[in-house]
Amino acid sequence: MVSPPARYLVFFQYFGTKYSGVMETLNDQSMVGVQNYLEKAAQKLKPVVPIKFYISSRTDSGVHALCNSAHLDIHRAPGRPAFNEKQLINGLNYHLRPEPIRILNAYRVASSFHARFSALSRTYIYRLLVGCAHHSEIPVFERNLCWAPVGGYLNVPAMREAAQFLVGTHDFSTFRSLNSETPFQSPVRTMLQADIQPSHGFLSHHYEHRGLEFWELTFRSRSFLYRQVRRMVGTLVAVGQGKLTPRHIKELLETRDSRALPPNAMAPPSGLFLKSVEYNEADLNSPVAPGE
Repeated sequence: MVSPPARYLVFFQYFGTKYSGVMETLNDQSMVGVQNYLEKAAQKLKPVVPIKFYISSRTDSGVHALCNSAHLDIHRAPGRPAFNEKQLINGLNYHLRPEPIRILNAYRVASSFHARFSALSRTYIYRLLVGCAHHSEIPVFERNLCWAPVGGYLNVPAMREAAQFLVGTHDFSTFRSLNSETPFQSPVRTMLQADIQPSHGFLSHHYEHRGLEFWELTFRSRSFLYRQVRRMVGTLVAVGQGKLTPRHIKELLETRDSRALPPNAMAPPSGLFLKSVEYNEADLNSPVAPGE
């Protein structure tokens, strides 16, 4: 008789450049997903039933995560106790060692908990580098971790003004890319935060004389449409470059047509990070009933 499964929520981070995205893919492809490696590591914990990770937030190829999350069920052999959180973290990280993927934390949760549907909100940041006249001027330690738009200058106050049009509940059809899920998804989302703040590069205080500036664009919502953040960032950069006015953001929202976005107005994946997935603390700290 197989003992009842234990459900866990795990938080994990990854450097996304070498992966096809976070979701699993066929193992015979040249690039596979982060999920492939998570499940391969989990199988080495010798569960009775193969372990599947239910990822909370999809990210594309080249996109990074400071903190993504997933839930999983672990069936252990009869007589074997459920892993405690520390054992699970250490066991998974041991088997993930060759990969730039790390388990940050784990919680034992109720069997009704779902990493995707129980999430209250998700926060993304996008890193911009300003001051590079050519891509060869990007510091080597920032490669694949930011976007340096052509031109070397951005009107940040205009971008901040434009970003405020994104806050609130809107139809974001203009800011989504079309995929197979488009006909089944409402384009209405509520943007809780959209702001732009100065930031720092890796060891950038050692090359301040170069005059490079790092900026972070932060977006928070319960959920996002396919490539929505990258399209919003690309459009805000177009405002910063003077190609659009802040008012154009409001007009694009009202157009509600993905074809209305200016050509090449989608930021590359390299500067995008899933910063966090937020949950109700009570869900993470609630006692688990016996047998769950």
